[in-house]
Amino acid sequence: MKAEPPKKVRIIGGIWRSRQLTVLDLPGLRPTTDRIRETLFNWLGQDLTGLTSLDLFAGTGALGFEAASRGADLVVLLEKDKKTHANLVSNFALLQSSPVSAAVEILQRDSVEFLSQQPDRSTNLIFIDPPFQDGTLLDRAVIEAGRICDDSIGGGIYVEFPSNRPREEIEALLPSWHCGKYLEAGQVKACLFRSVRG
Repeated sequence: MKAEPPKKVRIIGGIWRSRQLTVLDLPGLRPTTDRIRETLFNWLGQDLTGLTSLDLFAGTGALGFEAASRGADLVVLLEKDKKTHANLVSNFALLQSSPVSAAVEILQRDSVEFLSQQPDRSTNLIFIDPPFQDGTLLDRAVIEAGRICDDSIGGGIYVEFPSNRPREEIEALLPSWHCGKYLEAGQVKACLFRSVRG
């Protein structure tokens, strides 16, 4: 039986628009679809200049690389799995033929542990899209993100979660934030949280 070629996802906007990222066929790896990413970056705005961003559970890096492509100052991609991390590094190397202004860091780290070490209100935009089979991972990441995110100059906390989880459960983890934008697509729900601190 012939092996299937690796799947690809496409960067939608910015300097790296239309560039492709290789997707490994691994359990729990579920890249954010083009449709959802397009909606998300319509919510965020096409130009992310000045923002710092964390892409937790980065997987293919589609969200983090999209932010870097659109002018974010710093993007840190975190991925614990060794193979997936190596694929992120490889995808980034291919993108480098068209340099962006963003500083991009790719770390093989546990995302929740990394978050716990960050100072309060130290980043502007956080993407949270963990493997769906581990609900506690999502909850812990969301709670920590609420502490370290400062969206006063733009950004927010973007959370993807399985469609069988009530939105209210995720909102309850972020009492100082509100789900300003929301979508449902297939097996996925997504919220972009904005601060209500004022």
